[in-house]
Amino acid sequence: MDKNSIIGIVLIAGIFFIWSIFSKPEKKNLPEKAKQEQIDSSAFEAREMTTAEGQTSNAGPVAATEQASQTGSGSVTSPVDSIAYKSVVLENDMIKVLLSEKGGRPLYVMLQKYKTHEGKPLYLFDENSEFGFNISLRDQNYSYPFTQNLFFKTELDDKAVIRADQKQQSVSLKYFPDSTAERYIEYAYTLKPGKYQLDLKVNFHQMGNVTDGKNTIPMTWMIRSPQQEKGRDNELIYTSIYYRFQDDDVEHFKPRKKKDENESHQTPIEWIAYKDQFFSAVVMPQQPFASADMQSKMEPENSKYLKKFTSKVTLPYVAGQDNTLNLNFYFGPNKYRLLKSEYGDKKLHNLVEMGSNIVKWINQGIIINLFDLLNRFISNYGIIILVMTIIIKLFLLPLTFKSYMSTAKMKVLKPQIDEINAKIPKEKAMERQQATMSLYKKVGVSPLGGCLPMLLQMPILFAMFRFFPTSIELRQEAFLWAKDLSTYDAIVEWSGNIPLISSTFGNHLSLFTLLMTVSTILSMKFNNQTNANQTMPGMQTMMYIMPVVFMFVLNKFSAGLTYYYFLANIITIGQNFLFKAFVNEEELLRKLETKKSKPKKKSKFQQRIETLQRQQQQNYKPKKK
Repeated sequence: MDKNSIIGIVLIAGIFFIWSIFSKPEKKNLPEKAKQEQIDSSAFEAREMTTAEGQTSNAGPVAATEQASQTGSGSVTSPVDSIAYKSVVLENDMIKVLLSEKGGRPLYVMLQKYKTHEGKPLYLFDENSEFGFNISLRDQNYSYPFTQNLFFKTELDDKAVIRADQKQQSVSLKYFPDSTAERYIEYAYTLKPGKYQLDLKVNFHQMGNVTDGKNTIPMTWMIRSPQQEKGRDNELIYTSIYYRFQDDDVEHFKPRKKKDENESHQTPIEWIAYKDQFFSAVVMPQQPFASADMQSKMEPENSKYLKKFTSKVTLPYVAGQDNTLNLNFYFGPNKYRLLKSEYGDKKLHNLVEMGSNIVKWINQGIIINLFDLLNRFISNYGIIILVMTIIIKLFLLPLTFKSYMSTAKMKVLKPQIDEINAKIPKEKAMERQQATMSLYKKVGVSPLGGCLPMLLQMPILFAMFRFFPTSIELRQEAFLWAKDLSTYDAIVEWSGNIPLISSTFGNHLSLFTLLMTVSTILSMKFNNQTNANQTMPGMQTMMYIMPVVFMFVLNKFSAGLTYYYFLANIITIGQNFLFKAFVNEEELLRKLETKKSKPKKKSKFQQRIETLQRQQQQNYKPKKK
């Protein structure tokens, strides 16, 4: 491999290394009214919802009557926690929702078909995760509790289980501010068979003015996202807030930044999603949120939760009239086909992170379709990855062969390059380089001929980097020693914190990552032997260091990803051995020498340039006296 090819490969490897750590989809340039972002954290905290203990209960049309509905008196209400309340289960084959009279809200959502990495029931949020769904009731003179602090009633028995197996089922919970039962707020939840969507209608009936005279009503939605997967650091990479502006692209917080983030927008937003690596909780109003303040806060390292998400939004509301707010919740997996088919118009499938630009196009247009096609006929995902790797390598075979031939040509020309270097001293580096390039030009060889085919393969490499870690199909699927292809396949683990090692490499060694590293080094060794280029030993040492650097980066990543890279390396080595067996280097050299001896036809542009050069030389010749 010649000097330029080695430099090209190192640059490509460096790009991949930097990209793997820092890359993220680029946000579109949004309208100015949509760019009130990165609000100060203290300002956001100042708008945090007031707790029940911190509220004042002035006599108002709602607050003064709350206890009347519970105790029959007109005095200040007691905390809702002191009241015995019922809970009701609404479920189908996909999700199980526990609805409580306390605040009329879900206490937990459990996914029926999935488990955590420990084999426990998988909750998108549980009773301890501070799921908040609160609507603020207020007018010009009084401020009242969030609906979370109100006592809703249901006609169903305590612990009743309502199943939506054959047809949709609904559960109604009502808050009555007085004993007449003519005024109420109703939460009507509906669940359909075989769906991850929970529909909610919030009906305000004869509630009067509860919006401070404005045509919007504030709502707060909050979740502490629990850890579901084995690799906490890897899961954090994909845990973030996603949202979509009305009729625009999907945006998101920067999940790779392990720090608190805030954004504020005064532009209509179609939906907000609290997403982790494989699952999401999404709220989709029938009418877009008029504005939104969103915050993501990191949870402590030893917590069973990853991040705390909070969104303060406003919904359209006609003051002084009966109103119905329609909200749809999606509680389910980040499954591309499912989200594309059921929520394609809302672009909810973009919750499955597939990269940006050409990488996204390759994943969505080629890789997913190929993966799904193979999945119809093959049940083992390890075999699917093997077959998919073979198909991709066959598709890239012309580029691989072109790269090998470029390397082979450089090898057979090496003796002539050595002669040039022997004739021209090192001090005349420019003259030596010109002579070398002249030789390449005569035989029709490009110094970068081996790099360009490799560069064209990089989008595929990046697409795989995005595809495997976010493919829920690989989650908890075993292959060989890997118990779960969606996370690392540790063969050695240790406890305790080792400075630098634990934070970057982790407290384990993944076997597929190790095999990927060894196979990469073997592939480079084969290329160096084929090239027989010893002019840059320092650069060759760097080439062997790069796979070790990649091992540190990918040790925490999906076993499916490193398994794919390992297979790709093995197939590439096999292809190179096959090429070597069929390419006769002596015959190749004869062809190059024949090409060198043939006169080169100059282009008209080159002829004009040479004519101009000769004219300039004639003009600058000294005149004879």
